Amino acid sequence: MSIQTKPIPALYTVYILRSTVRHSSLYIGSTPNPPRRLSQHNGTVKGGAARTSKASLRPWEMVGLVSGFPSMVAALKFEWALTNPHLSLHIPSSSRLTQPTQRKRGGGRPRRPVKSMVSILSNVHLLLRVPSFQRWPLKVHFFAPEVYRAWEKWCETASEGVRAGLEVVTDFGEGEGSAKKGKGKGVEEESGEDGEGGGGWGIHALPVDYEPMKEYVAKGQEVFVGETEGDCVVCREELKSGKGLHVLCSREGCEGVGHLACWSRHLLPRGDDGILPVQGRCPKCGGEVLWVDMMKELTLRLRGKKEVEDLMRVKRKRATKGKAPAKT
Repeated sequence: MSIQTKPIPALYTVYILRSTVRHSSLYIGSTPNPPRRLSQHNGTVKGGAARTSKASLRPWEMVGLVSGFPSMVAALKFEWALTNPHLSLHIPSSSRLTQPTQRKRGGGRPRRPVKSMVSILSNVHLLLRVPSFQRWPLKVHFFAPEVYRAWEKWCETASEGVRAGLEVVTDFGEGEGSAKKGKGKGVEEESGEDGEGGGGWGIHALPVDYEPMKEYVAKGQEVFVGETEGDCVVCREELKSGKGLHVLCSREGCEGVGHLACWSRHLLPRGDDGILPVQGRCPKCGGEVLWVDMMKELTLRLRGKKEVEDLMRVKRKRATKGKAPAKT
């Protein structure tokens, strides 16, 4: 049986779902496509989860999510820890904010504590600081003003502050605080234009496809198909086309290429005991690069022939009904 391999998803998120009928009914899940997943939870598209299938609780809304996971597995780990904070080994027992009060029949695992919005937000705050997740370039999004206010209140009263450099984005549509973006505690106003990706606001503005990477992917096609890799930007040895894994700088205008292992060593700071790098500076152009973006391009190049073809395909504008397209 052959193993099917796919490129790293363009986006993977862990989201918080809330019933619009009963705000105390909450659900945590993960998905690479929040708009489609929300449609599944609301029953307009096949799929969803049994816990969200009750008609009396629909429609559901996504009030917040965490993005920036380097892989699907990484997001699933975060989702499990957030869903089971009383059991997760990512959280030391002395630091747990949620404690089980009952056990399952037969003396098995402790029962999962009842979730509240405050308990979920407090555990998101905690998980973002634990060693397992604090190195990842994660971003927190809020789509409901009252949920964002609850987050702010928790950050102000928590014994430890939010992790340094954490980016927090809010998007409440045309209402209160239309679109804000910032790092750490302070959140600055952004323009109210539609977000990059699907258009609209909230989850519909998230880039669920590879469109934001189009120029980067095109640069990779030009460099590697044209076999113009040159020398490794780290070790300076000649790169042999078609042999080994080669990684390309994600910065616009830079064609710095290097061995995968060389890039990894270069981007891992000295003394860092992590296995995978997160970010750093390109040795050729000096610009800051994200490891996850470079790995997305690499996996698209190696495993995503169809995705690359779809991305590079010129989109034709639909002709107005009843009129023939203009000739050029």
